[in-house]
Amino acid sequence: MAHSQDRRTPDPVHVASSALGGPGAPAQRRRGDDLPDGVVGNGTARPELIDLDALEERARELLGPEVADYYAGGAEGEVTLREATPAWRSWRLRPRVLTGASDVRLRTTLLGAEVATPIGVAPWAYQALAHPDGERATARGAAAAGALMTVSTSATTSLADVAAARPAGPRWFQLYRLHSPAHTDDLARRAGDAGYRALVLTVDLPVFGRRLREAAHGFALPADLPLPNRPDGTVPAADSPVWTLADVERFGRVSGLPVVVKGVLRGDDAARCVEAGAAAVWVSAHGGRQADPVVATAHALPEVVEAACPTAEVYVDGGIRAGSDVVCALALGARAVFVGRPAIWGLTTGGADGVRAVLDGLSAQLVTTMTLCGLDDVASVPGNTVVPAVGGPR
Repeated sequence: MAHSQDRRTPDPVHVASSALGGPGAPAQRRRGDDLPDGVVGNGTARPELIDLDALEERARELLGPEVADYYAGGAEGEVTLREATPAWRSWRLRPRVLTGASDVRLRTTLLGAEVATPIGVAPWAYQALAHPDGERATARGAAAAGALMTVSTSATTSLADVAAARPAGPRWFQLYRLHSPAHTDDLARRAGDAGYRALVLTVDLPVFGRRLREAAHGFALPADLPLPNRPDGTVPAADSPVWTLADVERFGRVSGLPVVVKGVLRGDDAARCVEAGAAAVWVSAHGGRQADPVVATAHALPEVVEAACPTAEVYVDGGIRAGSDVVCALALGARAVFVGRPAIWGLTTGGADGVRAVLDGLSAQLVTTMTLCGLDDVASVPGNTVVPAVGGPR
């Protein structure tokens, strides 16, 4: 697969209404006018027109069915996976008018780290299966978009090398408890030493979910796939991969970093995490790859926010596919959202540029929806911006 070169475009901090069809905007295109090459889906002239479905289709062609289904598949009957995006559409926006909002501020902070967009990259494993540059390319693309990247323990690039790919890019390290306590502690310390800004404990994986697409293909990792964050064969596996509340404080101390607990779907669990010292709680169903069916993150989010805020920040992933989904999440109390599969498809089809195109596209859609709703700052989206649709969540 050919390597892509990073493109430089303006930092998406403020976007004026003239970019969205307001005063000073170019005249609308007439039928028969030629569109510039690559307008749709490559993050250039009209990034908001990116087509994620078409991007996934192209990525599947490049990856082949086994790897594509590894990334795209869920667990059991894939109910959680199928319901994730429709759950965001079970909320309805309530636009305000005559607010005077014109320039939308996308910049915000996540645990004190400034980012240019509230849309970040979720952790996902084995990125060299998608592109030769793997996590390095994702890091470059995320940094070019001003977005935060979360790096997986199961990366195909060492956590230090990912950090070196874009030293100034904000990043967190996601930690699994898969190996000996000494090795897990060492990973946490190395994350702190390499300039990561937070440690993300993924707590919804005591065992792997039954991922039937992988089983049908007999999916196995290539023998030569690099896994630099894993120990050599002399290091024993963990006695138990299960996290406990005591680990929240302990790994914060070991790493010297704030701890984010990822995989929370209940308010009472969120409250316990915050009491144990978590700086943030991440509402996630692990991409529909663990228990199935579980509550959609779009429906779990309000309960978690009520339990955790304002003491801790709250983030959410799961089925985010449009700027309107992001506005719903912000209105429901999330400080940021994270995307996984869209970033995978972007990396597969375009390397760092592809990742940036996905993030820039979603951010541009976010600006449009914010403007149409009379909102000008992602850090202060009122809760009354959304209501349940008829037949939606109560």
